[in-house]
Amino acid sequence: MKDKTTALTSFMKQRRMGLNDFIQRLATNSYACKHPEVQSILNLSPPQDAELMNSNPSPPPSPSQQINLGPSSNPSAKPSDFHFLKVIGKGSFGKVLLARHRADDEFYAVKVLQKKAILKKKEEKHIMSERNVLLKNVKHPFLVGLHYSFQTADKLYFILDYINGGELFYHLQRERCFLEPRARFYAAEIASALGYLHSLNIVYRDLKPENILLDSQGHIILTDFGLCKENIEPNGTTSTFCGTPEYLAPEVLHKQPYDRTVDWWCLGAVLYEMLYGLPPFYSRNTAEMYDNILNKPLQLKPNISNAARHLLEGLLQKDRTKRLGCTEDFIEIKNHIFFSPINWDDLNAKKITPPFNPNVTGPNDLRHFDPEFTDEPVPSSIGCSPDSALVTASIKEAAEAFVGFSYAPSMDSYL
Repeated sequence: MKDKTTALTSFMKQRRMGLNDFIQRLATNSYACKHPEVQSILNLSPPQDAELMNSNPSPPPSPSQQINLGPSSNPSAKPSDFHFLKVIGKGSFGKVLLARHRADDEFYAVKVLQKKAILKKKEEKHIMSERNVLLKNVKHPFLVGLHYSFQTADKLYFILDYINGGELFYHLQRERCFLEPRARFYAAEIASALGYLHSLNIVYRDLKPENILLDSQGHIILTDFGLCKENIEPNGTTSTFCGTPEYLAPEVLHKQPYDRTVDWWCLGAVLYEMLYGLPPFYSRNTAEMYDNILNKPLQLKPNISNAARHLLEGLLQKDRTKRLGCTEDFIEIKNHIFFSPINWDDLNAKKITPPFNPNVTGPNDLRHFDPEFTDEPVPSSIGCSPDSALVTASIKEAAEAFVGFSYAPSMDSYL
């Protein structure tokens, strides 16, 4: 009986989400909205949906109103729920801000993306992929967590864990390079996160020090899943040319099909940079750097251990079919002699004391964020949807592009 109830609840939830999608599409189609039957659906009285029982019927939203275009079990989430305090990061499509929730006083990192910019560059698939991957990250200690997401007419909002120990890139710049034990600790936590993503058939594809954060205790947190590729089986490949120049694997540069071993190349590149201060094959001239990645033999200075040398040679193997991790994936990395001092169960339980403590005093301590971001004024438009929204992309196009973006976890995930 319990199984039947669970199945029925799940079925009803799917049907309700589908109905919500359908209604939102109707609401954003001005022609359809004029039809009398559509008007009656959009103005149900009394409300028939359980989620609407405590709300008054309202007409279809205008482009300037805040609307949820996709299914969400938290349809009431809106920008005005937050007090936006500081800009803590920037990207191609928007900003990341430190925000405090007005109701519970909790601090979050809120990633705010402009739909217009995403649609202009045809990147909506990457954004939806990022959301999908974030939904799967809930059970890993070294991946940033998504609390929920929502959208307005012109913006997408990710409500993420607030991590304020600073980017690995920031600390590496300040210290130039790390001693081997510290580099090993970070590499192990990164490898654990990548292994977990691979177990979900996700290839990360964009590992670099800027996407690796330290939490307030000094543990690694991977962030920014916009270039992740989903549904890559153990022997599966993909061929999209993407990534960051310094960390691109040879097979990506060759525009050949590549697999999850692309992440192990990137781990090798990041470990090399932690030990030596620059990425392998680096050149200020990008064309020369690409040529180095494809053709120049790996050169390792003698100031590292034989175990580190052997690991770097395995990870930075130009032929992906001979690269460390090509047959048993994470297991091969985990069992490498370089990681023999690591107890992996203790690592994943965060029982190993990090080699560096960021020593932050609390959420308002922004010392590890680049002043280039924190000195920037918080845009007044972050918390609202202006009338001029989506000038070049219609509301209808945005509705169809981001259906299903909004998300709030079920209460079950907290039990």
